[in-house]
Amino acid sequence: MEARDHELKRELAATLQARGELGPEYESALVDSFLEKVEQRLDSTMDRRVRRHLAEQQVTAARGPGAARPPSAAGVGTAGAAAGFGERFGFAVVSLVLAVPLSAIGVVNAGIEGLVVAWLGIVGVNAVHAAHYGGLFRQRERRRAVPEWRE
Repeated sequence: MEARDHELKRELAATLQARGELGPEYESALVDSFLEKVEQRLDSTMDRRVRRHLAEQQVTAARGPGAARPPSAAGVGTAGAAAGFGERFGFAVVSLVLAVPLSAIGVVNAGIEGLVVAWLGIVGVNAVHAAHYGGLFRQRERRRAVPEWRE
């Protein structure tokens, strides 16, 4: 992962250098090219995560209905079921689709700082969504809940 980050940083540096050499008339093409590389990287990351999740589901299904599931997969009550894989995956896809134009707008209007601000916003929204639906808030509720054997 570290090598891929370094590769992306080199691509950004090369894009910025080319922008300086070629001038503003090529800016749109350079930004599109860089964003396409970022999108390809995000797609490959998302593909790996989806494959990993599907493999985990297959292992869980192979273990049978009585097998214990990890807390993140089990959810909590109906709220956990409502925020299943489909909802989280859909939110991630929509977030990535919207990230491309937001990144372009940020770069065109404010340069690299605009790109950073756009991605901080995207990461922030996704972090809040993951914390809420990923179980971080529900873990606190689980700790406070009375165990079933005491009822």
